[in-house]
Amino acid sequence: MIGLPDGRRLEAQWWGPGPEAAPSLVLLHQGLGSVSFWGEFPARLAAATGCGVLAYSRLGYGQSDPRPLPWQPGYLHDEAQIVLPRLLDAAGVRRCVLLGHSDGGSIAAIHAGTVEDARVRGAVLLAPHFIVEEITRAGVQVARARWEASGRMRERLAPHHRDPDLAFHGWNDAWLDPGFADGFDLRPELAALRVPLLIIQGEADIYGTPEQLRIAERAAPALVETLLLPGIGHAPQEEAPEAVLAAVRGFLAKVLPPGPG
Repeated sequence: MIGLPDGRRLEAQWWGPGPEAAPSLVLLHQGLGSVSFWGEFPARLAAATGCGVLAYSRLGYGQSDPRPLPWQPGYLHDEAQIVLPRLLDAAGVRRCVLLGHSDGGSIAAIHAGTVEDARVRGAVLLAPHFIVEEITRAGVQVARARWEASGRMRERLAPHHRDPDLAFHGWNDAWLDPGFADGFDLRPELAALRVPLLIIQGEADIYGTPEQLRIAERAAPALVETLLLPGIGHAPQEEAPEAVLAAVRGFLAKVLPPGPG
């Protein structure tokens, strides 16, 4: 566990070398994710890159301290601008690349576009959201229907979260809030980016279309590399791990010179 200045605690785990020995990859999980939800990916990422890998569960997720409901429409910005910098401080991170999946990708983009943080040398975004598309909202509504129809979804989340009801409703209620959908637009944050991005999306993603990639290519002044994977859905790191690992290795060779952390 990693403690924040306000006394709250975040579940966290390291793989590979510590920040004093090598650069770090900081993993930001998806809307229903946690440390354990990453599965074998962090270990494979550390082995493939030689970097240390830090994953943490956001407040309300995994074994981290709770975050009271309801989560306000700006909760992703709060994570990116307030919690993440404190987490990096507490973990002793020196040089890093942020790697976010889905909501975590959005958090990484917000941080890179709004926080002056010399530690962050780039960001890898897996299936991120920059705007709320119709397909995005429809996917969230399908998740709500499945949650309400049976207990199977709760059973699948229970091994990964101290309070699966909090994790689900925090995410789902926020994304279905009309104020969130109407106000969520990360193009200004992308326009302010000063670090390179690698964005990987599956062509069969049920939460977003390739327009998400095009938005970043048009808006960001920094280098943006995009990779669209045919036949892959919303979790490229699970469905096409070798392609993701290869792309990440190539990206890191450009943005993280070798050397100690």
